[in-house]
Amino acid sequence: MKLPETHLDLLDNPVVVMLATVMPDGGPQVTPVWCSREGNQIWVNSAKGRQKDRNLRERPLATIAVTDPQDPYRWLEVRGKVVEVVEGTAAHNHIEQLSQAYFGRPYPYSSPNEQRVIYKIEPLRVNAH
Repeated sequence: MKLPETHLDLLDNPVVVMLATVMPDGGPQVTPVWCSREGNQIWVNSAKGRQKDRNLRERPLATIAVTDPQDPYRWLEVRGKVVEVVEGTAAHNHIEQLSQAYFGRPYPYSSPNEQRVIYKIEPLRVNAH
């Protein structure tokens, strides 16, 4: 499934998106996150061990929902599958890139023991309005 050209700006600009993952009991877990778009994939970054990390590793399905900050009736929903999980230097560099895009400065919340992770999400279904 291809991301619509008409809504790529919502993923390419620093807009906080909502990430929905699936809990062990089948219920939803929703978190506001930063993301980036790489081609037709959406990349989300988190810390290893958090609830969304555990959910995405055990049940690699996710939904990203984003609303245009200038027009709440313009939105994008992407239901997808995590096709790759990346740890290490690449994940650390990614959170730094996101922080520069969203805050204009280095990521301020890292702790020495924190391990960053990128989840690469391929769209399975897309809804845009």
